[in-house]
Amino acid sequence: MPRMRQAANFLAAALCFVLFAPLCAHASISLLVEEPFGSFGAFNPTGHAAVYLDNICADSPTRLRLCHTGEMGVVVSRYHRVDGYDWVAIPLIPYLYAVEHIEDVPQTATIELEKELRDRYRRAHLLNLAPSREDGSTPRGEWIQLIGSSYDRHIYGFELETTRDQDEGIIARLNDSHNRGQFNLFYRNCADFARSILRSTFPGSIPRNAMSDFWLTTPKHLARLVSKFGEKNPELRFHTFQIPQVPGSIPRSRRVDGIGESLVRSKKYMVPLAFFSPTTAASLMAAYIGTGRFKMPKSAPVMAQLQTPLQPPGIIVAEDRIQLPVTPPPFIEAKMCSTVIPLLEAEGGGN
Repeated sequence: MPRMRQAANFLAAALCFVLFAPLCAHASISLLVEEPFGSFGAFNPTGHAAVYLDNICADSPTRLRLCHTGEMGVVVSRYHRVDGYDWVAIPLIPYLYAVEHIEDVPQTATIELEKELRDRYRRAHLLNLAPSREDGSTPRGEWIQLIGSSYDRHIYGFELETTRDQDEGIIARLNDSHNRGQFNLFYRNCADFARSILRSTFPGSIPRNAMSDFWLTTPKHLARLVSKFGEKNPELRFHTFQIPQVPGSIPRSRRVDGIGESLVRSKKYMVPLAFFSPTTAASLMAAYIGTGRFKMPKSAPVMAQLQTPLQPPGIIVAEDRIQLPVTPPPFIEAKMCSTVIPLLEAEGGGN
């Protein structure tokens, strides 16, 4: 009889897992802070902010839904001059590498290869947002920000766990939003958009900004606030990760800074300011020390989702594929329904 009871409990647990795993599975929202690059990055060191949602997918670049089994979620961000839209959603792997499968990511990249992969993906999936020119050639424009981000930038992630209700709330708010261009570099930038999603998901969680960034929202300041919020709420299983820039001949991205931080660290600004206005310089330094200092998690593991399905951590699948050593966070695991756990514990099967 005990064996029959144990078998019955095991079958019940398995049935619950099969039926309700989608409802009990891990889901999260991650702030992505992307390093600046190129000539504009030299002028503006704040980088770019986006939001990765691992349980939300896209019916189209402007329409969201819950993910199906095997899908990896979307990256959503605010853009400037992308067919008049305010935000666009792109699946994770294309957003990072401009290919559809992690197995197709090149081991190294050149500017020519980056352009080729982006244009190939654009022709297959983004013609509505970025149509070809009359002669069929590749158009210019900001659409290139939508795909292949990891060829240009090193990216840091700050992850918080979400519930199904929270994910459905994000879907409803974005699908019902007036998705027309609202970009403004100062008060409607990419970091403001990411902050609005985080704040609506966790009400009251993310203050507007800090004195060190002159009351503007910057990606690094937002990362600092998300980190503080996650540390104060351990039930959200706060976790950091990073996504390395693809090796190759493409110039490396620069460190991401806040506005006040970039001024304080620059002698060409601080020395004249200290000479002509010592009080202003001292105030700026105090604001930075008090609210602006934050170190990016350079020792964080590589994003777990980038591991190929049959690839052990640290192993290269093929010579023309990128090596992605992975240290999965300890809480990424299958979760069984709470109604099953007491049955297992009753039989001595609990941990």
